[in-house]
Amino acid sequence: MREFYNCSNMLSTTYELGVTAMAYPGASNHLSCYAQAHHHTARVSNPSIIKLSMIWTKQSAEGKEMIPVSQFISALRSTGLLTSDPRLSDCMRQLCQSMPDSAGTAFASNIDQLYYSTQRREGGHVADYIPQLAKFSPDLWGVSLCTVDGQRHSAGDTNVPFCLQSCVKPLGYAIAVHEIGTEHVHRYVGKEPSGLKFNQLFQSEKETGDRNFAIGYYLKEKKLCSIEVTCESGSVMAATLANGGICPITGEQVLSAEAVRNTLSLMHSCGMYDFSGQFAFHVGLPAKSGVSGAVLLVVPNVMGIMCWSPPLDRVGNSVRGIHFCQELVSLFNFHNYDNMRHFVRKLDPRRQSLDDRNKSVVKLMFAAYSGDVSALRRFALSAVDMEKKDYDSRTALHVASAEGHVEAVIFLTETCKVNPHIKDRWGNTPLDDARQFGRDGVVSVLTEYQRMYPCSSESQSETEDQRKLDTLKVVV
Repeated sequence: MREFYNCSNMLSTTYELGVTAMAYPGASNHLSCYAQAHHHTARVSNPSIIKLSMIWTKQSAEGKEMIPVSQFISALRSTGLLTSDPRLSDCMRQLCQSMPDSAGTAFASNIDQLYYSTQRREGGHVADYIPQLAKFSPDLWGVSLCTVDGQRHSAGDTNVPFCLQSCVKPLGYAIAVHEIGTEHVHRYVGKEPSGLKFNQLFQSEKETGDRNFAIGYYLKEKKLCSIEVTCESGSVMAATLANGGICPITGEQVLSAEAVRNTLSLMHSCGMYDFSGQFAFHVGLPAKSGVSGAVLLVVPNVMGIMCWSPPLDRVGNSVRGIHFCQELVSLFNFHNYDNMRHFVRKLDPRRQSLDDRNKSVVKLMFAAYSGDVSALRRFALSAVDMEKKDYDSRTALHVASAEGHVEAVIFLTETCKVNPHIKDRWGNTPLDDARQFGRDGVVSVLTEYQRMYPCSSESQSETEDQRKLDTLKVVV
C-alpha cells in the first residue's frame, strides 16, 4: 500500500489555476473558476484580480503558476465555497476526469465495490432490547477507514452517530493497561474466551452479586457503553491501535505499545462473541463487535476500519460488518497468515511491484526525451527521484540535453536541482552530450548551472535532504 500511504501522492496532479476573486467585500459570492483539462491544468485568466498565488504558489521554470489540487480545494473552502456548489460542478468534474488513477484511487475503488456488494446483503434483526438501538433503520450501512499515516476513505452512512456498546471494551482495557500495567489488570481479567453463556453465572450470583451491581451502576453513571461515535471517528480509534497507540491524526502517543499489543491479542482471540473462533480462522485480524451493529477492525501497521450496520445475526454481530470483513480478506492479503510473497491470487496494496518501478523510469525518460515539462513536474510532485538512471546509467538530464529541450533542462536544473556531474556508462555528463549533439542553448544553461552546483561528494551528501525539500517547495 506504499503509494496509497504516500501522502505526496496527493500532489501527483497539479493544475494551473483559474480561481479568482474580486478584491472587495463579498468576494466569495463572485468567485469564478475556469478549469481547463489540458495537460492536467487549469489556467489563471484574469491578472486584474487577486490570484490564488497568495495562497502559496511559486513561479516554475516556464513562468507559469502552479498549485496542487489539495491547495486548490483548500483555497475554495477558505472563501466560503463548498466543492459541492453547483456553480463549481463543471470545474470539479473536469478536475476528477483529468486526475490520473493511482494505487490509492484503485484501493479506494475496491473498498467502494466491497461496500456496495455488501449493501445488498440482507438478513439479521436490529437489537430491540435496547430502546435507543431499536430506533435505527436496518438499511443504514457505513464503512470508514483510516490509515496509520492519517489518510481517510468513507462510504455510506458514516456520519450517523451510534453507541459504541461493546466496541468500547478494547479501548477501556488498553487504557487500563496503559495506566496501571498488564500485571495488575490481569489479576482481575482473564486472557481466554470462555465460550459459555452468562445465564448460569448470572443466576448463581444474582442474590449476592452486590459488587457486580455496583460496578454496573458505576458504568451506567459514566455512560461508558453509551459513548457516541460515527464510523469516521471510530476508524481513527482503530487506526490508533493499528499504529501502536499513536493517533494518526494528531501524532500523539495515547496508548503504550504494550497496551496495544495486548489489546490486539485479546481482540483476535475473543472479540466477536461466540463467533470469535470462526472470525479468527476466516478473517485472521483483531476485531471487536457491538450490539449497535459496529465492527471495529484493525489491520496492524496498516489501517483501522469501522463498519456499522444495525441488523445483527444470532450471536450479536453485524451481518453486513462480518460479510465485509470476510470479503476484504478474500480480496486483499490482510489475513495474519497470508503468504506475502507467493499468494498471487490476492491483491497487496502495500506492495509496489518491480514492474511499476521500471515503468516509472521509462516514463521519466520518455518525458525528458519529448520535452514534456508538465509530465516532469508531475513526477517531481509525486516524490519521484529525478536522478533515476536507465540501463545505460543515463538520467533524465542526459536525455533532455541530448535532445536539446532547453525548457526541460531548465526545469531539471533550476527547479529539481539534479546533479549535472553524473556520468553514464560511457563516462559522459549531460554537458558532454549537449556539446556532442550541438545543442548550444543547452550548453549555455548547463555551463552556468555547473558553476553554481557543488562538486564535492561531501558537500553533496550534506545538502541532499535539503535539496529534495527545496525542490518540492519550488515545484509546488
